[in-house]
Amino acid sequence: MSVSDGVKRVLVTGATGFIGSHCLNPLLQRDYEVHAVSTKSTVKEDSSVVWHQADLLDGLSGARLIEKVRPTHFLHLAWYVVPGKLISSDLNFDWVRSSMELLRVFQQQGGWRVVMPGSSYEYDWSYGYCHETRTPTAPNTVYGACKHALDMMVQAFCRTHGLSHAWPRVFFLYGPNEHPDRLVSSVIRSVLQGREARCSHGRQIRDYLHVQDVADAIVSVLDSGIEGPVNVGSGEAVTLRDMILTIGRTLEREDLLKLGAIPSRSNDAPMVVADVERLLNEVKWQPRFSMEEGLKHTIEWWRHTLAQNS
Repeated sequence: MSVSDGVKRVLVTGATGFIGSHCLNPLLQRDYEVHAVSTKSTVKEDSSVVWHQADLLDGLSGARLIEKVRPTHFLHLAWYVVPGKLISSDLNFDWVRSSMELLRVFQQQGGWRVVMPGSSYEYDWSYGYCHETRTPTAPNTVYGACKHALDMMVQAFCRTHGLSHAWPRVFFLYGPNEHPDRLVSSVIRSVLQGREARCSHGRQIRDYLHVQDVADAIVSVLDSGIEGPVNVGSGEAVTLRDMILTIGRTLEREDLLKLGAIPSRSNDAPMVVADVERLLNEVKWQPRFSMEEGLKHTIEWWRHTLAQNS
């Protein structure tokens, strides 16, 4: 089959990951033929998704997969994202190389629209408020630099070869399936288990979005005709302290919250918030979860998960 068949066939990498796992149903709801990639042999109950196994850092493995699937759309979410390590890992450079190799084969096999999510780490955080064109891109981490370098290369490649592409810059997120050591998950787990949740002062201002809203926004970007960078965030400034206190209040255990118990990073930016005008006005997307609703949903997911594992 080809684009002329009218079939929207999407290849999703990172499909078992935090964001990717939440993208599959929205893609099916938009009538995509969904092909999902995992590095491990994965058997999923949902037969609506076609699962494939591949090591995407192995150029030959990725190329064979794309040649087999011949996708019209490419949603490339796979990356190295281990908390505490992703910021400076050399694997970031490997993913830049691999991503360009996959894009080249995608183009050669007749694909025409690609979406590769970037990151708020691409921006100069000293500006606080991040706009796609008005805020300088001046990453100061290996992760941010590699994401931004890939954005520049993807833009050039797509212009040269006539591909449609968008680059959603994802800000901060939380929700079901999140790594247990990340902020929201670690606080929820500690409180549910009756342990102290040790945090920094919490005065940092951030832009947090529930992972299902992040996934829905990325799928909406893929399904639109928008080109270039698009911020994916709530557009709302919230202190980490407010989020942490909301968790404690919801679980009626504010006594377990220990704000200021651990130091914040010396170079921690005081404010990082997304301008989401493009996402709201051009993509016509709206979030489903408020912060309170999203945190309640996440708490219930962790309550169920911890009960199953106990």
